[in-house]
Amino acid sequence: MAQVGLFDSLRRKQKPGVLRSASKQDTTHLDEWAGSRHGVEAYVEPRTNVTDTTVVLVAHDGEWTRRRIADFDAAMEFGKKRGIPVYEVARVGYPKRMRDYMARQKREGKG
Repeated sequence: MAQVGLFDSLRRKQKPGVLRSASKQDTTHLDEWAGSRHGVEAYVEPRTNVTDTTVVLVAHDGEWTRRRIADFDAAMEFGKKRGIPVYEVARVGYPKRMRDYMARQKREGKG
């Protein structure tokens, strides 16, 4: 019988220092999220030493979600298929409505 530690399920499944690529689950989440909200825009965050390329979807009210995406071109294709404008965060920054949403969540004790 194999012994299982209390925190084994929380341990990383990948080797340290290896970035996790975008998965089908990431794309599915983005699709479902964008489809259930209106006024959605996409903000692409560049790859760093710690995380792969990510995209932040921001709805009309500032609600947002972030997931990995293969690269900038994949983000552009994602936006094109769904009629969502795509921006580079490094060039335009995050929208004010997203910052306002986070501030509201924090005030309400949800953040």
